[in-house]
Amino acid sequence: MRSHYNGDLLSAEAGVSVTVAGWVHRRRDLGGLIFLQLRDRTGIVQVVIEPDQPELFAQAETLRNEFVVSMTGTVRNRPENMINKDMETGTIEILASELSVLNKSAPPAILIDGHEEVSEELRLKYRYLDLRRPEMQERLLFRNNVAKKLRDFLEAEHFVDIETPILTKATPEGARDYLVPSRTNKGSFFALPQSPQLFKQLLMMSGFDRYYQVVRCFRDEDLRADRQPEFTQLDIETSFMDEEAIMGMMEKMIRQLFKQTLDVDLGEFPRMPYAEAMQRYGSDKPDLRVSIELFDVADLVKDVEFKVFSGPANDEKGRVATICVPGGAALSRKQIDQYGEYAGRYGAKGLAWIKIKQTGKGVEGVQSPVAKFLNDEIVDSIIDRTNAQEGDILLFGADSNKVVTDALGALRLKVAQDLDLVEKSWKPLWVVDFPMFEEDKGQMHALHHPFTAPQENDVEKLKAAPTETLSRAYDMVLNGCEVGGGSVRIHNQDVQAAIFDILGIESQEAEDKFGFLLEALKYGCPPHGGIAFGLDRLVMLMVGADSIRDVIAFPKTTTASCPLTSAPSKVSAAQLEELAIATIKKQQAKED
Repeated sequence: MRSHYNGDLLSAEAGVSVTVAGWVHRRRDLGGLIFLQLRDRTGIVQVVIEPDQPELFAQAETLRNEFVVSMTGTVRNRPENMINKDMETGTIEILASELSVLNKSAPPAILIDGHEEVSEELRLKYRYLDLRRPEMQERLLFRNNVAKKLRDFLEAEHFVDIETPILTKATPEGARDYLVPSRTNKGSFFALPQSPQLFKQLLMMSGFDRYYQVVRCFRDEDLRADRQPEFTQLDIETSFMDEEAIMGMMEKMIRQLFKQTLDVDLGEFPRMPYAEAMQRYGSDKPDLRVSIELFDVADLVKDVEFKVFSGPANDEKGRVATICVPGGAALSRKQIDQYGEYAGRYGAKGLAWIKIKQTGKGVEGVQSPVAKFLNDEIVDSIIDRTNAQEGDILLFGADSNKVVTDALGALRLKVAQDLDLVEKSWKPLWVVDFPMFEEDKGQMHALHHPFTAPQENDVEKLKAAPTETLSRAYDMVLNGCEVGGGSVRIHNQDVQAAIFDILGIESQEAEDKFGFLLEALKYGCPPHGGIAFGLDRLVMLMVGADSIRDVIAFPKTTTASCPLTSAPSKVSAAQLEELAIATIKKQQAKED
Protein backbone atom coordinates (compact mmCIF):
# COMPACT_ATOMS: atom_id res chain seq x y z
CA MET A 1 0.00 0.00 0.00
CA ARG A 2 2.99 2.33 0.54
CA SER A 3 6.68 2.10 -0.36
CA HIS A 4 7.77 5.53 0.91
CA TYR A 5 6.72 8.26 3.29
CA ASN A 6 6.58 11.68 1.63
CA GLY A 7 9.62 12.82 3.58
CA ASP A 8 11.62 9.87 2.22
CA LEU A 9 11.22 11.09 -1.37
CA LEU A 10 13.90 13.74 -0.94
CA SER A 11 16.51 11.01 -1.20
CA ALA A 12 14.68 9.10 -3.98
CA GLU A 13 16.29 9.36 -7.41
CA ALA A 14 14.41 10.68 -10.41
CA GLY A 15 12.85 7.86 -12.40
CA VAL A 16 12.18 5.64 -9.38
CA SER A 17 8.66 4.19 -9.07
CA VAL A 18 7.10 4.79 -5.66
CA THR A 19 3.79 4.26 -3.88
CA VAL A 20 2.67 6.85 -1.36
CA ALA A 21 -0.44 7.11 0.80
CA GLY A 22 -2.19 9.77 2.81
CA TRP A 23 -4.81 12.49 2.67
CA VAL A 24 -5.61 14.84 -0.21
CA HIS A 25 -4.50 18.20 1.15
CA ARG A 26 -5.46 20.25 -1.92
CA ARG A 27 -6.52 19.61 -5.51
CA ARG A 28 -5.95 22.02 -8.39
CA ASP A 29 -7.54 21.31 -11.74
CA LEU A 30 -5.87 23.34 -14.47
CA GLY A 31 -7.94 21.85 -17.25
CA GLY A 32 -5.23 19.90 -18.96
CA LEU A 33 -3.51 18.85 -15.71
CA ILE A 34 -4.53 17.95 -12.15
CA PHE A 35 -2.16 18.75 -9.30
CA LEU A 36 -2.71 17.03 -5.96
CA GLN A 37 -0.98 17.80 -2.70
CA LEU A 38 -0.80 14.54 -0.79
CA ARG A 39 -0.17 14.77 2.96
CA ASP A 40 1.18 12.27 5.46
CA ARG A 41 2.81 12.89 8.84
CA THR A 42 6.22 13.48 7.27
CA GLY A 43 5.06 16.24 4.95
CA ILE A 44 3.33 17.09 1.68
CA VAL A 45 4.27 16.02 -1.82
CA GLN A 46 2.88 17.14 -5.18
CA VAL A 47 1.35 14.52 -7.48
CA VAL A 48 0.67 15.30 -11.16
CA ILE A 49 -2.08 13.53 -13.15
CA GLU A 50 -1.83 14.04 -16.92
CA PRO A 51 -4.77 13.64 -19.33
CA ASP A 52 -3.09 10.94 -21.43
CA GLN A 53 -4.58 8.39 -18.97
CA PRO A 54 -8.30 9.18 -19.23
CA GLU A 55 -9.54 6.74 -16.57
CA LEU A 56 -6.97 7.91 -14.03
CA PHE A 57 -7.68 11.54 -14.88
CA ALA A 58 -11.44 11.06 -14.47
CA GLN A 59 -10.90 9.32 -11.15
CA ALA A 60 -8.68 12.16 -9.94
CA GLU A 61 -11.39 14.68 -10.82
CA THR A 62 -13.65 13.10 -8.17
CA LEU A 63 -11.15 13.62 -5.36
CA ARG A 64 -11.88 16.11 -2.61
CA ASN A 65 -9.95 17.39 0.38
CA GLU A 66 -9.28 14.75 3.06
CA PHE A 67 -10.03 11.75 0.85
CA VAL A 68 -7.65 8.95 1.85
CA VAL A 69 -5.76 7.66 -1.17
CA SER A 70 -2.83 5.56 -2.29
CA MET A 71 -0.94 6.61 -5.40
CA THR A 72 1.76 5.01 -7.49
CA GLY A 73 3.94 6.94 -9.86
CA THR A 74 7.40 8.00 -10.93
CA VAL A 75 9.52 10.56 -9.08
CA ARG A 76 10.76 13.39 -11.26
CA ASN A 77 12.57 16.66 -10.67
CA ARG A 78 10.52 19.80 -11.05
CA PRO A 79 11.53 22.36 -13.69
CA GLU A 80 13.59 25.18 -12.20
CA ASN A 81 10.73 27.68 -12.49
CA MET A 82 8.31 25.28 -10.74
CA ILE A 83 10.37 24.62 -7.61
CA ASN A 84 8.41 25.41 -4.43
CA LYS A 85 10.84 26.63 -1.78
CA ASP A 86 8.08 26.64 0.85
CA MET A 87 7.73 22.84 0.67
CA GLU A 88 10.30 20.37 1.98
CA THR A 89 9.64 18.25 -1.11
CA GLY A 90 9.36 21.29 -3.37
CA THR A 91 12.14 20.19 -5.74
CA ILE A 92 10.40 16.97 -6.84
CA GLU A 93 6.95 15.67 -7.79
CA ILE A 94 5.32 12.36 -8.65
CA LEU A 95 3.87 11.63 -12.09
CA ALA A 96 0.93 9.38 -11.20
CA SER A 97 0.22 6.07 -12.93
CA GLU A 98 -2.22 4.48 -10.46
CA LEU A 99 -4.74 5.82 -7.93
CA SER A 100 -6.68 3.97 -5.28
CA VAL A 101 -9.33 5.74 -3.17
CA LEU A 102 -9.13 4.08 0.24
CA ASN A 103 -11.84 6.18 1.86
CA LYS A 104 -13.92 9.25 1.16
CA SER A 105 -14.41 12.19 3.51
CA ALA A 106 -17.31 14.44 4.33
CA PRO A 107 -16.50 18.16 4.08
CA PRO A 108 -14.25 18.64 7.15
CA ALA A 109 -15.57 20.73 10.04
CA ILE A 110 -12.09 22.27 10.30
CA LEU A 111 -9.97 23.38 7.35
CA ILE A 112 -6.77 21.38 7.57
CA ASP A 113 -4.73 23.90 5.60
CA GLY A 114 -5.08 26.36 8.50
CA HIS A 115 -6.17 29.31 6.36
CA GLU A 116 -9.19 29.99 8.55
CA GLU A 117 -9.28 30.96 12.23
CA VAL A 118 -11.15 28.35 14.26
CA SER A 119 -12.21 28.58 17.91
CA GLU A 120 -10.34 26.38 20.34
CA GLU A 121 -13.62 24.76 21.40
CA LEU A 122 -14.22 23.61 17.83
CA ARG A 123 -10.62 22.48 17.45
CA LEU A 124 -10.92 20.33 20.57
CA LYS A 125 -14.30 18.92 19.55
CA TYR A 126 -12.83 17.77 16.23
CA ARG A 127 -9.37 17.11 17.61
CA TYR A 128 -8.76 14.21 15.20
CA LEU A 129 -9.09 16.75 12.35
CA ASP A 130 -7.12 19.42 14.18
CA LEU A 131 -4.27 16.95 14.67
CA ARG A 132 -4.04 16.46 10.91
CA ARG A 133 -2.87 20.04 10.51
CA PRO A 134 0.87 20.10 9.68
CA GLU A 135 1.55 22.55 12.54
CA MET A 136 0.03 20.20 15.12
CA GLN A 137 1.74 17.15 13.64
CA GLU A 138 5.10 18.94 13.74
CA ARG A 139 4.55 19.85 17.39
CA LEU A 140 3.67 16.33 18.48
CA LEU A 141 6.55 14.85 16.50
CA PHE A 142 8.85 17.41 18.10
CA ARG A 143 7.48 16.42 21.53
CA ASN A 144 8.24 12.78 20.74
CA ASN A 145 11.80 13.76 19.82
CA VAL A 146 12.22 15.76 23.05
CA ALA A 147 11.05 12.80 25.15
CA LYS A 148 13.44 10.50 23.30
CA LYS A 149 16.43 12.82 23.82
CA LEU A 150 15.66 13.07 27.53
CA ARG A 151 15.33 9.31 27.83
CA ASP A 152 18.58 8.79 25.94
CA PHE A 153 20.44 11.12 28.30
CA LEU A 154 19.10 9.46 31.43
CA GLU A 155 19.71 5.94 30.12
CA ALA A 156 23.32 6.92 29.38
CA GLU A 157 23.62 8.12 33.00
CA HIS A 158 22.41 4.69 34.23
CA PHE A 159 18.90 5.75 35.27
CA VAL A 160 16.25 3.01 35.28
CA ASP A 161 12.73 3.51 33.91
CA ILE A 162 10.30 2.17 36.54
CA GLU A 163 6.51 2.54 36.55
CA THR A 164 4.71 3.58 39.72
CA PRO A 165 1.01 3.09 40.60
CA ILE A 166 -1.78 5.23 39.19
CA LEU A 167 -4.31 4.06 41.78
CA THR A 168 -2.79 5.16 45.07
CA LYS A 169 -3.39 7.01 48.32
CA ALA A 170 -4.13 10.71 48.71
CA THR A 171 -1.08 12.73 49.75
CA PRO A 172 -0.66 16.48 50.31
CA GLU A 173 0.84 17.97 47.13
CA GLY A 174 -0.77 21.43 47.17
CA ALA A 175 -3.83 20.69 45.02
CA ARG A 176 -7.02 18.65 45.24
CA ASP A 177 -6.84 14.96 44.42
CA TYR A 178 -8.94 13.20 41.83
CA LEU A 179 -10.64 10.41 43.77
CA VAL A 180 -11.57 6.97 42.42
CA PRO A 181 -14.16 4.94 44.38
CA SER A 182 -13.32 1.34 45.17
CA ARG A 183 -15.99 -1.23 44.29
CA THR A 184 -14.37 -3.97 46.35
CA ASN A 185 -13.80 -1.73 49.37
CA LYS A 186 -17.02 0.25 49.48
CA GLY A 187 -16.75 3.65 51.10
CA SER A 188 -13.01 3.82 50.40
CA PHE A 189 -11.26 5.69 47.62
CA PHE A 190 -8.08 5.61 45.62
CA ALA A 191 -6.48 8.89 44.55
CA LEU A 192 -4.88 9.54 41.19
CA PRO A 193 -1.29 10.64 41.85
CA GLN A 194 -0.39 14.32 41.79
CA SER A 195 3.15 13.01 41.42
CA PRO A 196 4.97 9.73 42.14
CA GLN A 197 6.76 11.47 45.04
CA LEU A 198 6.49 8.84 47.77
CA PHE A 199 6.97 5.88 45.46
CA LYS A 200 10.16 7.26 43.96
CA GLN A 201 11.49 7.84 47.46
CA LEU A 202 10.63 4.23 48.29
CA LEU A 203 12.55 3.16 45.19
CA MET A 204 15.61 4.95 46.57
CA MET A 205 15.17 3.01 49.80
CA SER A 206 14.90 -0.16 47.69
CA GLY A 207 18.35 0.29 46.18
CA PHE A 208 17.37 1.56 42.71
CA ASP A 209 19.64 4.54 43.10
CA ARG A 210 18.75 6.19 39.79
CA TYR A 211 15.09 6.21 38.71
CA TYR A 212 13.16 8.07 36.02
CA GLN A 213 9.72 7.87 34.48
CA VAL A 214 7.74 9.80 31.89
CA VAL A 215 4.57 9.73 33.94
CA ARG A 216 0.99 10.98 33.85
CA CYS A 217 -0.05 13.06 36.87
CA PHE A 218 -3.40 14.48 37.97
CA ARG A 219 -4.37 17.62 39.86
CA ASP A 220 -7.88 18.94 40.39
CA GLU A 221 -7.07 22.64 40.32
CA ASP A 222 -8.10 25.82 38.54
CA LEU A 223 -6.64 25.81 35.07
CA ARG A 224 -4.55 28.30 33.11
CA ALA A 225 -2.79 28.25 29.76
CA ASP A 226 0.12 26.28 31.23
CA ARG A 227 -1.92 23.85 33.38
CA GLN A 228 -4.08 20.78 32.77
CA PRO A 229 -5.95 18.40 35.09
CA GLU A 230 -3.82 15.58 33.69
CA PHE A 231 -0.31 16.32 32.56
CA THR A 232 2.98 14.61 31.83
CA GLN A 233 6.17 15.06 33.76
CA LEU A 234 9.66 13.63 33.51
CA ASP A 235 10.14 12.36 37.05
CA ILE A 236 13.66 11.78 38.33
CA GLU A 237 15.16 10.61 41.63
CA THR A 238 18.70 9.68 42.58
CA SER A 239 20.59 8.56 45.67
CA PHE A 240 24.01 9.65 46.97
CA MET A 241 23.90 13.03 45.22
CA ASP A 242 23.49 16.44 46.86
CA GLU A 243 21.69 19.41 45.33
CA GLU A 244 24.78 20.71 43.54
CA ALA A 245 25.35 17.40 41.81
CA ILE A 246 21.68 16.99 40.89
CA MET A 247 21.40 20.52 39.50
CA GLY A 248 24.64 20.06 37.57
CA MET A 249 23.41 16.87 35.91
CA MET A 250 19.95 18.25 35.11
CA GLU A 251 21.42 21.46 33.69
CA LYS A 252 23.64 19.36 31.45
CA MET A 253 20.61 17.39 30.28
CA ILE A 254 18.57 20.46 29.35
CA ARG A 255 21.52 22.19 27.69
CA GLN A 256 22.13 19.08 25.59
CA LEU A 257 18.43 18.86 24.71
CA PHE A 258 18.31 22.44 23.43
CA LYS A 259 21.52 22.01 21.46
CA GLN A 260 20.36 18.79 19.81
CA THR A 261 16.80 19.88 18.98
CA LEU A 262 17.01 23.66 18.47
CA ASP A 263 20.75 24.20 17.99
CA VAL A 264 20.59 26.66 20.92
CA ASP A 265 23.40 27.02 23.46
CA LEU A 266 21.76 27.96 26.76
CA GLY A 267 25.10 28.61 28.45
CA GLU A 268 25.63 28.35 32.20
CA PHE A 269 22.54 28.69 34.38
CA PRO A 270 22.91 31.45 36.99
CA ARG A 271 21.76 30.79 40.57
CA MET A 272 19.40 33.20 42.31
CA PRO A 273 18.16 32.94 45.91
CA TYR A 274 14.39 33.03 46.32
CA ALA A 275 14.56 36.19 48.44
CA GLU A 276 16.50 38.03 45.73
CA ALA A 277 14.09 36.88 43.02
CA MET A 278 11.10 38.17 44.97
CA GLN A 279 12.78 41.46 45.84
CA ARG A 280 14.12 42.26 42.37
CA TYR A 281 11.50 40.67 40.12
CA GLY A 282 8.42 40.07 42.27
CA SER A 283 8.34 36.40 41.29
CA ASP A 284 9.89 33.08 42.26
CA LYS A 285 10.17 32.34 38.52
CA PRO A 286 11.64 35.57 37.15
CA ASP A 287 11.72 36.21 33.43
CA LEU A 288 15.24 37.53 32.90
CA ARG A 289 14.43 38.54 29.32
CA VAL A 290 12.77 41.60 30.91
CA SER A 291 15.37 43.96 32.37
CA ILE A 292 12.80 45.94 34.40
CA GLU A 293 13.33 45.39 38.15
CA LEU A 294 11.60 46.34 41.38
CA PHE A 295 13.37 48.99 43.49
CA ASP A 296 12.53 49.50 47.15
CA VAL A 297 12.09 53.17 48.06
CA ALA A 298 10.40 52.94 51.48
CA ASP A 299 13.40 54.54 53.18
CA LEU A 300 13.12 57.56 50.85
CA VAL A 301 9.39 58.23 51.38
CA LYS A 302 8.78 57.22 54.99
CA ASP A 303 8.52 60.85 56.15
CA VAL A 304 6.35 62.30 53.36
CA GLU A 305 2.84 63.57 54.12
CA PHE A 306 1.41 61.28 51.44
CA LYS A 307 -0.04 58.52 53.64
CA VAL A 308 -0.33 56.13 50.70
CA PHE A 309 3.50 56.04 50.72
CA SER A 310 4.39 56.78 54.34
CA GLY A 311 1.90 54.25 55.81
CA PRO A 312 3.38 51.10 54.22
CA ALA A 313 6.88 52.61 54.43
CA ASN A 314 6.63 52.63 58.23
CA ASP A 315 4.91 49.24 58.51
CA GLU A 316 7.23 46.27 59.01
CA LYS A 317 4.90 44.19 56.86
CA GLY A 318 4.55 46.90 54.21
CA ARG A 319 6.52 47.68 51.08
CA VAL A 320 6.93 50.70 48.82
CA ALA A 321 8.61 49.88 45.53
CA THR A 322 8.76 51.10 41.96
CA ILE A 323 9.56 49.87 38.47
CA CYS A 324 11.19 52.05 35.83
CA VAL A 325 9.72 51.58 32.35
CA PRO A 326 12.06 52.75 29.56
CA GLY A 327 10.27 55.18 27.24
CA GLY A 328 7.15 54.93 29.39
CA ALA A 329 6.67 58.69 29.63
CA ALA A 330 4.89 58.41 26.28
CA LEU A 331 2.06 56.44 27.91
CA SER A 332 -1.28 58.24 27.96
CA ARG A 333 -3.29 58.75 31.13
CA LYS A 334 -5.77 56.18 29.85
CA GLN A 335 -3.03 53.59 29.41
CA ILE A 336 -1.67 54.29 32.90
CA ASP A 337 -5.17 53.87 34.34
CA GLN A 338 -5.48 50.54 32.54
CA TYR A 339 -2.23 49.40 34.13
CA GLY A 340 -3.65 50.49 37.47
CA GLU A 341 -6.67 48.28 36.86
CA TYR A 342 -4.35 45.42 35.95
CA ALA A 343 -2.39 45.86 39.19
CA GLY A 344 -5.73 45.86 41.00
CA ARG A 345 -6.18 42.19 40.08
CA TYR A 346 -3.36 41.51 42.53
CA GLY A 347 -4.83 43.57 45.34
CA ALA A 348 -3.27 46.97 44.54
CA LYS A 349 -5.58 49.87 45.41
CA GLY A 350 -4.03 52.23 42.88
CA LEU A 351 -0.95 52.99 40.84
CA ALA A 352 1.07 56.12 41.54
CA TRP A 353 3.38 57.27 38.75
CA ILE A 354 6.11 59.78 37.91
CA LYS A 355 7.08 60.69 34.34
CA ILE A 356 10.70 61.81 33.97
CA LYS A 357 10.97 64.92 31.81
CA GLN A 358 14.47 66.01 32.90
CA THR A 359 16.92 64.48 35.33
CA GLY A 360 18.75 66.58 37.92
CA LYS A 361 15.86 69.06 38.18
CA GLY A 362 14.09 67.54 41.20
CA VAL A 363 10.32 68.06 41.32
CA GLU A 364 10.53 70.54 38.45
CA GLY A 365 11.83 67.83 36.11
CA VAL A 366 8.95 65.38 36.60
CA GLN A 367 5.25 65.15 35.91
CA SER A 368 3.14 63.34 38.50
CA PRO A 369 -0.03 63.69 40.60
CA VAL A 370 2.08 62.83 43.69
CA ALA A 371 4.94 65.28 42.95
CA LYS A 372 3.42 67.86 45.32
CA PHE A 373 4.06 65.49 48.24
CA LEU A 374 7.73 65.09 47.38
CA ASN A 375 10.75 67.37 47.46
CA ASP A 376 13.74 67.75 45.18
CA GLU A 377 15.96 65.51 47.30
CA ILE A 378 13.45 62.64 47.34
CA VAL A 379 12.77 62.86 43.60
CA ASP A 380 16.46 62.96 42.70
CA SER A 381 17.19 60.07 45.08
CA ILE A 382 14.45 57.91 43.50
CA ILE A 383 15.71 58.74 40.02
CA ASP A 384 19.27 57.94 41.04
CA ARG A 385 18.31 54.62 42.67
CA THR A 386 16.27 53.44 39.68
CA ASN A 387 18.69 54.86 37.10
CA ALA A 388 15.68 56.46 35.42
CA GLN A 389 16.35 58.47 32.26
CA GLU A 390 14.50 61.23 30.48
CA GLY A 391 11.42 59.78 28.80
CA ASP A 392 10.97 56.97 31.36
CA ILE A 393 8.09 56.46 33.76
CA LEU A 394 8.18 55.17 37.34
CA LEU A 395 5.21 53.06 38.46
CA PHE A 396 4.80 52.66 42.23
CA GLY A 397 3.28 50.07 44.52
CA ALA A 398 2.60 50.87 48.18
CA ASP A 399 0.80 48.29 50.31
CA SER A 400 1.56 45.06 52.13
CA ASN A 401 4.73 43.31 51.03
CA LYS A 402 2.74 40.57 49.26
CA VAL A 403 0.43 42.92 47.36
CA VAL A 404 3.25 45.16 46.14
CA THR A 405 5.48 42.24 45.21
CA ASP A 406 2.73 40.38 43.33
CA ALA A 407 1.32 43.47 41.61
CA LEU A 408 4.63 44.96 40.43
CA GLY A 409 5.98 41.51 39.58
CA ALA A 410 3.05 40.96 37.20
CA LEU A 411 3.02 44.55 35.97
CA ARG A 412 6.67 44.49 34.85
CA LEU A 413 5.86 41.57 32.54
CA LYS A 414 2.65 43.14 31.26
CA VAL A 415 4.30 46.48 30.45
CA ALA A 416 7.30 44.78 28.83
CA GLN A 417 5.02 42.69 26.64
CA ASP A 418 2.94 45.68 25.58
CA LEU A 419 5.92 47.91 24.83
CA ASP A 420 8.02 45.21 23.12
CA LEU A 421 10.66 45.26 25.85
CA VAL A 422 11.04 41.46 26.06
CA GLU A 423 14.45 40.33 24.83
CA LYS A 424 14.22 37.67 22.13
CA SER A 425 16.46 35.07 23.72
CA TRP A 426 16.56 32.14 26.12
CA LYS A 427 17.16 33.02 29.77
CA PRO A 428 17.46 30.02 32.12
CA LEU A 429 18.31 30.11 35.82
CA TRP A 430 18.08 28.13 39.02
CA VAL A 431 16.07 29.61 41.89
CA VAL A 432 17.41 28.26 45.19
CA ASP A 433 17.25 28.84 48.96
CA PHE A 434 13.47 28.72 49.21
CA PRO A 435 11.89 29.19 52.64
CA MET A 436 11.01 25.86 54.17
CA PHE A 437 7.61 27.08 55.38
CA GLU A 438 5.11 29.84 54.86
CA GLU A 439 2.65 30.94 57.53
CA ASP A 440 -1.01 31.68 56.82
CA LYS A 441 -3.40 32.62 59.63
CA GLY A 442 -1.15 31.02 62.21
CA GLN A 443 -0.87 27.73 60.31
CA MET A 444 2.42 26.56 58.84
CA HIS A 445 2.49 25.19 55.30
CA ALA A 446 5.33 23.54 53.40
CA LEU A 447 6.35 25.81 50.52
CA HIS A 448 7.10 22.76 48.37
CA HIS A 449 6.02 19.53 50.08
CA PRO A 450 6.59 18.02 53.54
CA PHE A 451 9.31 15.63 52.32
CA THR A 452 11.72 18.41 51.31
CA ALA A 453 14.86 18.50 53.44
CA PRO A 454 15.64 21.65 55.44
CA GLN A 455 19.07 23.23 55.38
CA GLU A 456 18.95 23.11 59.19
CA ASN A 457 19.08 19.54 60.46
CA ASP A 458 19.14 20.37 64.17
CA VAL A 459 15.58 19.46 65.19
CA GLU A 460 15.49 21.88 68.14
CA LYS A 461 16.70 24.83 66.06
CA LEU A 462 14.28 23.86 63.32
CA LYS A 463 11.32 23.93 65.68
CA ALA A 464 12.47 27.14 67.36
CA ALA A 465 12.56 29.20 64.15
CA PRO A 466 10.71 27.38 61.35
CA THR A 467 9.97 30.50 59.27
CA GLU A 468 13.67 31.36 59.20
CA THR A 469 14.65 27.92 57.92
CA LEU A 470 15.60 27.53 54.28
CA SER A 471 14.97 24.36 52.30
CA ARG A 472 17.22 22.33 50.04
CA ALA A 473 14.84 22.92 47.13
CA TYR A 474 15.65 24.19 43.65
CA ASP A 475 13.54 25.23 40.64
CA MET A 476 14.70 25.43 37.05
CA VAL A 477 13.17 28.50 35.41
CA LEU A 478 13.20 29.32 31.71
CA ASN A 479 11.88 32.60 30.31
CA GLY A 480 9.62 33.13 33.31
CA CYS A 481 8.25 29.57 33.44
CA GLU A 482 9.10 26.97 36.02
CA VAL A 483 10.01 23.98 33.88
CA GLY A 484 11.34 21.80 36.69
CA GLY A 485 11.25 21.70 40.46
CA GLY A 486 12.89 19.44 42.97
CA SER A 487 14.73 19.08 46.23
CA VAL A 488 16.91 16.93 48.40
CA ARG A 489 14.53 14.77 50.45
CA ILE A 490 14.40 14.03 54.15
CA HIS A 491 16.02 10.68 54.82
CA ASN A 492 16.08 10.91 58.60
CA GLN A 493 13.01 9.78 60.55
CA ASP A 494 13.51 12.32 63.38
CA VAL A 495 13.69 15.26 60.97
CA GLN A 496 10.62 14.01 59.09
CA ALA A 497 8.70 13.73 62.35
CA ALA A 498 9.76 17.29 63.29
CA ILE A 499 8.50 18.62 59.94
CA PHE A 500 5.14 16.93 60.45
CA ASP A 501 4.97 18.43 63.94
CA ILE A 502 5.67 21.96 62.65
CA LEU A 503 2.97 21.50 59.98
CA GLY A 504 0.47 20.51 62.65
CA ILE A 505 0.25 16.91 61.44
CA GLU A 506 -0.21 14.89 64.61
CA SER A 507 1.44 11.52 65.04
CA GLN A 508 -1.74 9.53 64.41
CA GLU A 509 -2.55 11.50 61.28
CA ALA A 510 1.04 11.09 60.07
CA GLU A 511 0.79 7.36 60.70
CA ASP A 512 -2.52 7.12 58.83
CA LYS A 513 -1.26 9.07 55.82
CA PHE A 514 2.44 8.25 55.65
CA GLY A 515 2.95 5.26 57.92
CA PHE A 516 4.49 3.21 55.12
CA LEU A 517 7.06 5.96 54.43
CA LEU A 518 7.92 6.45 58.10
CA GLU A 519 8.33 2.70 58.49
CA ALA A 520 10.63 2.56 55.46
CA LEU A 521 12.84 5.34 56.88
CA LYS A 522 13.84 2.95 59.68
CA TYR A 523 15.60 0.54 57.37
CA GLY A 524 18.71 2.26 56.06
CA CYS A 525 17.41 5.04 53.84
CA PRO A 526 20.16 6.62 51.71
CA PRO A 527 20.48 10.37 51.15
CA HIS A 528 18.50 11.15 48.02
CA GLY A 529 16.89 13.89 45.98
CA GLY A 530 15.28 14.51 42.66
CA ILE A 531 13.39 16.76 40.32
CA ALA A 532 10.34 16.68 38.05
CA PHE A 533 10.14 18.47 34.70
CA GLY A 534 6.80 19.49 33.20
CA LEU A 535 7.16 17.93 29.75
CA ASP A 536 4.10 19.73 28.35
CA ARG A 537 5.33 23.12 29.54
CA LEU A 538 8.88 22.52 28.34
CA VAL A 539 7.73 21.55 24.84
CA MET A 540 5.31 24.50 24.76
CA LEU A 541 8.22 26.87 25.33
CA MET A 542 10.47 25.15 22.82
CA VAL A 543 7.95 25.29 19.95
CA GLY A 544 6.73 28.79 20.82
CA ALA A 545 3.11 27.75 21.48
CA ASP A 546 0.79 29.92 23.57
CA SER A 547 -0.72 27.05 25.57
CA ILE A 548 0.22 23.53 26.63
CA ARG A 549 -3.03 22.44 24.98
CA ASP A 550 -1.23 22.99 21.66
CA VAL A 551 1.37 20.33 22.45
CA ILE A 552 -0.93 17.70 24.01
CA ALA A 553 -2.77 15.30 21.71
CA PHE A 554 -6.07 15.27 23.59
CA PRO A 555 -6.17 18.07 26.19
CA LYS A 556 -8.98 19.34 28.38
CA THR A 557 -10.48 22.83 28.23
CA THR A 558 -10.03 25.44 30.97
CA THR A 559 -13.13 23.97 32.62
CA ALA A 560 -11.44 20.54 32.78
CA SER A 561 -13.82 19.06 30.20
CA CYS A 562 -13.30 17.25 26.90
CA PRO A 563 -15.45 18.51 23.99
CA LEU A 564 -14.39 15.51 21.90
CA THR A 565 -15.79 12.81 24.22
CA SER A 566 -18.15 15.01 26.30
CA ALA A 567 -16.30 13.98 29.46
CA PRO A 568 -16.88 14.20 32.35
CA SER A 569 -20.32 12.62 31.99
CA LYS A 570 -23.00 11.21 34.22
CA VAL A 571 -23.07 7.50 35.04
CA SER A 572 -26.02 5.20 35.57
CA ALA A 573 -27.76 4.71 38.90
CA ALA A 574 -26.74 1.04 38.74
CA GLN A 575 -23.04 1.96 38.59
CA LEU A 576 -23.40 4.34 41.53
CA GLU A 577 -25.25 1.70 43.54
CA GLU A 578 -22.53 -0.85 42.84
CA LEU A 579 -19.97 1.61 44.20
CA ALA A 580 -22.18 2.56 47.17
CA ILE A 581 -22.13 6.22 46.09
CA ALA A 582 -24.95 8.76 46.15
CA THR A 583 -24.78 12.13 44.39
CA ILE A 584 -25.94 15.28 46.13
CA LYS A 585 -27.60 18.07 44.21
CA LYS A 586 -26.15 21.52 44.87
CA GLN A 587 -29.37 22.96 46.31
CA GLN A 588 -29.81 19.97 48.62
CA ALA A 589 -26.19 20.30 49.77
CA LYS A 590 -26.78 23.97 50.66
CA GLU A 591 -29.89 23.11 52.67
CA ASP A 592 -28.06 20.37 54.55
